[in-house]
Amino acid sequence: MGENEERNERSEGTVRKSAKPSRIAYVPIAEEDLAPYEPPVKKKHKALKITGLTLAMILAVAGSAYAGISYYYSDKFFEGTTINGIDCSGKTAYEAEQEIAKTVENYSIEVDSRNQDSQTISGDQIGYSYVSDGSVLKLLKEQKPYEWVLGFFETRSYTAAENTTYDKQKLKEQVKALNCAQEENQVAPENAYVAYGDGQFEIVPETEGSELDLRQAYNALSEAVSDNETSVDFNSDPDVYVKAEVTSDDPDLQASLDACNNFTKASITYTFGDETVTLDGSTIKDWLNFDEKGQLIRDDASFQQHIADYVAQLAAAHDTVGTEREFQTTSGRTVSVYGSAYGWQIDQASEVAQLTQEIQSGTQTTRDPIYSMTANAHGYNDIGNTYIEVDLTAQHLWYYKDGKLAMESDIVSGYPSKSRNTPGGVYKLWYKEKGKTLRGSADGQSYASYVDYWNNVSTIGIGLHDASWQNGNFGGERYKSSTWGSHGCINMPLDKAKYVYEKIDMGTPVFMYW
Repeated sequence: MGENEERNERSEGTVRKSAKPSRIAYVPIAEEDLAPYEPPVKKKHKALKITGLTLAMILAVAGSAYAGISYYYSDKFFEGTTINGIDCSGKTAYEAEQEIAKTVENYSIEVDSRNQDSQTISGDQIGYSYVSDGSVLKLLKEQKPYEWVLGFFETRSYTAAENTTYDKQKLKEQVKALNCAQEENQVAPENAYVAYGDGQFEIVPETEGSELDLRQAYNALSEAVSDNETSVDFNSDPDVYVKAEVTSDDPDLQASLDACNNFTKASITYTFGDETVTLDGSTIKDWLNFDEKGQLIRDDASFQQHIADYVAQLAAAHDTVGTEREFQTTSGRTVSVYGSAYGWQIDQASEVAQLTQEIQSGTQTTRDPIYSMTANAHGYNDIGNTYIEVDLTAQHLWYYKDGKLAMESDIVSGYPSKSRNTPGGVYKLWYKEKGKTLRGSADGQSYASYVDYWNNVSTIGIGLHDASWQNGNFGGERYKSSTWGSHGCINMPLDKAKYVYEKIDMGTPVFMYW
């Protein structure tokens, strides 16, 4: 017991008992002694003061510790912080970036190309490395240090740009070294072009090829590396490969196609009696010229020449003017007769013009060619079965109508001299005239002879006509006389000349032979 307590007890009349054993005396208990004990008020206040001081001291220490920890996290990330999936708890911005930088150390990119196996370019080959852009430090500065305790109760996940750099020159060298960039591994693209097939022209599409545009290939690879991509497919970039200059959707190529199909749509069937010859697209297509891009070359001169050549071929095959024919005479013998004034002859200039127009318009038709001269029949014997036959040796004329003898007559032909002789050949009834005076000169003599019926059969002035001066004498060898022989014409009795004039159609063939 303390000194103060002892004094208090004495003042209140309390007797302290000795520790020495003695006889215990009875002391009556007063009423106040039975009251409940209450501690002194002063003792309670003192205890409270002691407890508040301790708490204050504890708080002061705790605050100092919190502040210290806050200061610690002023340049470090809170616990539970990840950046780009990397645990950055307690790390400075620099330390965090070092961890991020480790992720690019093993960088590589796979390159896929057309018709070649994949190739890989490593980061070391192009000087690939991490470059800080301050984004990690910015994240750290946005962190409030006094909130460090939250890190123990929640996680914070951030994404920062993984900025990298590379050596552009080294990347260019790697592009040049790719297998797909080697000349022997590249195939140039082919232009779309117009071609003929299945009876019509069509556009053959362009082919892609594998010729690399090195500039565009570098751009595509550079973009992929800059984006930290691990693969790049050149096939997905339409600019990486050299394109065909002419594609199937080229409007000029389509125009060529339309023009070609219009030309070859034409079909002209020529009739030569029972024979037909057809000109269509299968031939016309070969007359068209195309450039190296497959586009139609509009060469009108060349096209016209092809048409002219074709018409000339038709004429060579079917013209009979100027050809020899075998002919069976009334007497039964077969003679060869040359004809320069009778037969089939195509008017080539007119036919070329007509055919050109039909081809350009895509006309489909069946027709005869345009003729400058026509004959009675087609085929080897174009004379047919209606004709005038003149046997100059026998000095006799026959007219056959539809194969039947309709008229015959003795004649007097030209005197057999160089200027008055009647040449054999195939002729035709060219034109007729009534009441005509024949004028000319032969063997140094001029003449003027009137005839009632002039029937011209050649372009050299030979005709069938009446000859009153013959006094009704015809036939025999009268032509051998310089007096009675004609100047080349066929002299006939008046009634026979009239018959020719009135009964025989223009164009009827007249063949003369010796």
